[in-house]
Amino acid sequence: MAAEIDINIVKTFPSRATIRARIRYPVEASTVLILFGPSGSGKTTILRSIAGLEWPEEGTIQFVSRAWLDTASGIRVAPQDRHIGYMPQDYALFPTHTVAGNIAYGLGQLSSHDRRKRVDEVLDLFQLRGLEVAKPRELSGGQQQRVALARAVAPRPLLLLLDEPLSALDAPTRLHLRDELRNLLKQLALPSIIVTHDWTEALTLGDVMAVISAGNVLQVGTPIEVFSRPQNADVAHVVGVETVVKGRVVGSANGMLRVTVNGITLTAVEAESAGPEVFVCIRAEDVVLERGGTAASSARNHLSGTVTTVTALGALARVKIDCGFPLVALVTRSAVEEFGLGPGLPVVAAIKAGAVHLVSRQGD
Repeated sequence: MAAEIDINIVKTFPSRATIRARIRYPVEASTVLILFGPSGSGKTTILRSIAGLEWPEEGTIQFVSRAWLDTASGIRVAPQDRHIGYMPQDYALFPTHTVAGNIAYGLGQLSSHDRRKRVDEVLDLFQLRGLEVAKPRELSGGQQQRVALARAVAPRPLLLLLDEPLSALDAPTRLHLRDELRNLLKQLALPSIIVTHDWTEALTLGDVMAVISAGNVLQVGTPIEVFSRPQNADVAHVVGVETVVKGRVVGSANGMLRVTVNGITLTAVEAESAGPEVFVCIRAEDVVLERGGTAASSARNHLSGTVTTVTALGALARVKIDCGFPLVALVTRSAVEEFGLGPGLPVVAAIKAGAVHLVSRQGD
């Protein structure tokens, strides 16, 4: 029987939505679960409950064969006995401690010799050699993040919990460290749970994804399944990216990339860390439909396809098109009537190169 993480909790607050979280998934050595949703949705509360920093009124939390919480049986395992590594959003580094001192903080159970040996190992692993005696205020944002992560990993936890690990960084640093974090988590072979509201981070870092809104878990699946096949309108609204498909970068010229998806070639604006294996992400509002056989706009991408479904959404309509891969467009109801949009109608989908977002992925 596969090892699992099983979370089934209820946590109430006086002036916020009640958290009702049910998440169960198989876990391997390097499995990364993403808790995804908008601010205030309950992601951090679920993470803190797993860590033992919040106490749900009802429910159970089980990691592999260990019950960390079972309110019906009176089981409440203390945070320090769960053997978890936890990194809060603000990193919470001790300002009076050096880098080495911060990393060593959770290693008090080791002998002095073993503690120094483990700190040395982690300094090398996180590329912090030479910064041993620096204080947090002397470090860049990226360096602070690595120190906080190193401190969480140093005691060799069973599970690593990261709350918005990249949100405190500026955009260029965040882009660089996103891929670095993905590679590091795979290298550590340590099951992890990451809170984020950023869809590129979810796609880049996650193996499993739980979509959370107003305290409820709406859908659990692989990131590409959730983004490309949201099971209802609420999930689609939360994830906000209607087309996510696997592609491969096959060429570049003049600041543009050529990407193939199921034999169809798209043009995208060149981006850092894109490729060769990528997720191709297109928001529905960035897809302009033209009559079949025409290409009226100046967009770089004109994809011939056939309408498969049209779903009314009030003043708008969600149109699914088969153009060699599934594509979603968001159009007005008047456009539906003007074009006579319906299943089987040939159309051309125009997409600007800048609207084709590429997110690096691990090769299959």
